[in-house]
This record gives sequence, C-alpha cells and structure tokens, in this order.
Amino acid sequence: MQTNKEKWWLDHYPAGVAHEVDLKRYRSLVDMADEGFQKYADRDMYTCLGKTLKFREVDALSKAFAAWCQSLGLQKGARIALMMPNLLQYPVAILGVMRAGYVVVNVNPLYTPRELEHQLTDSGAEAIVILENFATTLQAVVARTPIKHVVLASVGDLLGFPKGMITNFVVRNVKKAVPPYSLPSTLSVLRFNDVIARGRQLPLAKPDVGPEDIAFLQYTGGTTGVSKGAVLVHENIYGNCLVSEAWLLPALQDTSKGQAPDPMVLVCALPMYHIFSLLTCMWIAVKLGGHNILIPNPRDLNSVVDALRAHRFNMLPAVNTMFNGLLHHPGFRSLDFSSLRVSNGGGMSVQRTVAEGWLALTSTPIVEGYGLTETSSGATCNPVLSTAYSGDVGMPMPSTEISICDDDENPVALGEAGEICIRGPQVMRGYWQRPDETAKVMTRDGFFKSGDIGIMLPNGHVKIVDRKKDMILVSGFNVYPNEIEDVVAGCPGVMECAAVGVPDDKTGEAVKLFVVKRDPALTEEAVRAFCRENLTGYKNPRQIVFRDALPKTNVGKILRRELRDK
Repeated sequence: MQTNKEKWWLDHYPAGVAHEVDLKRYRSLVDMADEGFQKYADRDMYTCLGKTLKFREVDALSKAFAAWCQSLGLQKGARIALMMPNLLQYPVAILGVMRAGYVVVNVNPLYTPRELEHQLTDSGAEAIVILENFATTLQAVVARTPIKHVVLASVGDLLGFPKGMITNFVVRNVKKAVPPYSLPSTLSVLRFNDVIARGRQLPLAKPDVGPEDIAFLQYTGGTTGVSKGAVLVHENIYGNCLVSEAWLLPALQDTSKGQAPDPMVLVCALPMYHIFSLLTCMWIAVKLGGHNILIPNPRDLNSVVDALRAHRFNMLPAVNTMFNGLLHHPGFRSLDFSSLRVSNGGGMSVQRTVAEGWLALTSTPIVEGYGLTETSSGATCNPVLSTAYSGDVGMPMPSTEISICDDDENPVALGEAGEICIRGPQVMRGYWQRPDETAKVMTRDGFFKSGDIGIMLPNGHVKIVDRKKDMILVSGFNVYPNEIEDVVAGCPGVMECAAVGVPDDKTGEAVKLFVVKRDPALTEEAVRAFCRENLTGYKNPRQIVFRDALPKTNVGKILRRELRDK
C-alpha cells in the first residue's frame, strides 16, 4: 500500500487547501453541535414548508428530544430508528439522538415491510420516529421487531399554530396521504410534539461519548444481497466535516462573485437518510453555521423551484438526474444564481452534457466527487473552483489516501486499472455484527476495498472505469442484484432469475430482470406486482425478459456479465 511519503497528489492540490485535518479538535458530534449552537445561535438553521427555525430554536428542540430519549432508560449505544423525509422533525431528531448519547439508524421511508423488518431487527432498534404517512408499513412488521417505543410525526409538526393544524388536515383529509393504521397496544406510542413538550420538563445529562463511539448505523446493500449496517463512529462524521470544510475553503473565500456568503444557504433536496445528504447538507451546516432549505419531495420539481425562489442559495448538492431535471425546468432556469458557489455532484456519474449545460446556465461548475456509505460520503473530489468537466471524480481529500490495487492488495503502476482502496478518517469501523463481511472489504493495512475499478491519473485524479461488484447505481442509490434475485425467487411461478444493470437516460442505470418460468402461465405483470410489494420503487426492474435458460459457469453460477451484453 501507499505510505504518507507517496501522497504525490498533494503536489496538485488547490492553493489554500490543508493537506491534513486535526481530528483531535472534537471528541464527538455532540461537541461539534454544541459549538455550532453557541456560535451561530441567532442564524437561520432550517427552513421547510415556509417555516424557519434558528440555531437556538433547534438547540432547544433537540435538547428536549434528547432528554425524552434519556428518560426511556435505554443503555448506552441503544439504537433509535428514524423514518422520515426531509422535514424539520428529522434533523431535530438526529441531533436529539446524538445529544442523548444513542445511535441513529436512518431508514428509507419508502421501504416495504420486508425491508423495514430486516433493518429494525438487524440493528436491534428499540425505538422509532416515523412519519405517520408510513405507519402502515411499521404496523405490518413491528410485532416481529425489537421496537418498544414509537414516536409518530406529522407533516405539520413544528410549523406552529394554525399552519401546522391546517397542514395536517390537508395531508390527512384532502390529500389522503395517511393510510389508516393501528399499532399494537403493547407499544409506547407518542406524538412528536408531545415528546418535545415532555422533554422540555426533563433533565438532560451530557452523554459520555468519544471518537470511537457509534453515531450511525447506515445501511447499505452487500454482495450477499443482505443489507448491512455500516458502523460510522463520531470521528467518521466530524472528521469528514473537517475534511469537507478544508476542501470547500477556496469557494468560501472566492471573491469573484463578491463577498463570500455568511451564512451559506444549502439546498437540501437529497434525502437525509442517504449518506451524501446527511454529511454534505446536515452536518456540514452544523459545522459551518449554514442554513438548510429542506425539500421533502425532490421529485416534485415545481415545489423545489418554489422553495428556492425565496432564497439566495449558495450550495446545491445533487445527483446527475436532479441536475438534469432542474436544468430543463423552465422555472428553475429563471432563478437567480448569482450567489451559487458550489454544486456538489455525487451518488452517480455526472454526464458531460449535464455538467456543461449546468455551467452555462448557473456559471458554477458541478464539482464531482466520490464516496460510499462505508466512507461516510466523500473520499475524493474535484477542486471546488473547477471551470470545466473533467470526467473523473477528483483527487483524494485531506487526510485521505487512495491506493489502486490488484487482487492481491498490491498497488498497481500509475495509469493501470485496479480496485480503488480508501484509507482515512471517514472510513467505517466495519459492518454491524458481521466480522466476516467486514474482513472481506478491509485490507491488511486498513484500506477499505470499494469494489470499484479505477485508475490514478498523472494529476492525482481518480477515474472510475468499471465496477468489480455487480452493484447497480439507480439515481445515486445502490441496488444489489442478489437482493432483487432473492426476492423474485419467492414469486410464485419463477424457477430462477438474474438481475443486471443497464444504462438509463434518466437514472444512470436501471434494473433489468431475466426470469425463467416454472409456471408457463406466469406473466410480466405478476412479476412486477410481486416486486412492487417487496421492493422499494427504485429497486423495481425497468425491464423484464423471460428466457428459457440463463447462462452459467461450469459450477452453475449465473453469468451476469453475459446477460448485461444481451
């Protein structure tokens, strides 16, 4: 592996960017949050659905939530699941769980009952905060999980009176967005606002947490098809905040568009349950005193544009599909981009046509980076003052090492293809209760094996050329063929199946499913209906092809590579 002396890419670093960050600056995210609340008390922190909360208000709300969490008598390291879109309640709950000394388990609110049950059971979560719109999903599985406490959030919580009451009436009675549900009487069930009210009357003890205590179990797919919890400790997250702050410095100090904005106004359209948004939007803003514009439904571009029209936004993290959608939205094209400093691209490859169109419209480049759930988001990034599309994912960020290795974990020559391996403060401590899976992805000297194939360019930039794993990247979300196949194999009438990724103009890649019938009467719609019932929307196959047989090796392993060429 490469040593510190071999960090030759530092010779190509942007001016003013530190080579290393001081990881001893904090002991925990609690310390970093406390600093932010004290330093930026009177700044706006979150805006959503027309309501703005200042840092001091979020400070008080998250303390109340934390005090209530501590009143449950949970042991240190207890897991609390959060299942919400980007609403004001979400960051309040995340900060509350942190300040109580517990562990956040982020859950995609669009999960099916099967997916939710696995994550709650695997994590051992004892409490969940869930938007009531998704309570029916919890109802279907909660009896088979360790959950004892349920906090039901409503869209209108924290919006104030009468707006909150009116919003909830519309959501429940006009939009009919809250299906009827009934949770077991054996559970402790409270409303979010009631939790806050109770917590305000309770004492809060600052938890004894340090750099190596777990902050998040961030779930991701795996080569086995079983979703695994990446163990992200406090140092992973605050360390990556320090790394990102150092990398952003040239944009924060750039005067070509006038004085740098203070505070930064961030567009938080990516869901905070995804590691990209969790780090780049939420925690970066806590560190820098930024103001997040929370977008509950980024697929509704009209609402996104309406939310942005009232703000001079400075940072816009997104995936290629969102950049492309906004680029072609007439309302977005009429917005004022004079304050935009950084457009962060990640989660999936940024296409040249999108990058060039975005730069022409906004006069701000899409700065593409690279990272994974296991690296708590960013590991490499292009310089933030780039002015042209590079087609690569940039260079290793401060305190981060990249080694391009062969199958024996030996570095390859410059310019040769190999597996991208990462070492730095952002790399997870392993997979939750899966030492065998952890051992598969960590090298002898502590590098994380990404499963992506890349090359190191002469300027220190990394270019991704292929995937070693069969993972499919749909709009920035990881989709693992084995999970799709495990589910579809349970569909009545299916004998065997295989899932592969195929190019898609809108989502980058999409799932293509090959099926061999056991029952000749099996229809495509029957397979689709089964998938809709058991898989989150983005995992559902875009194409379904019936075959008489699937290509296999001599030992019977399905050859997905051959299917991708079909």
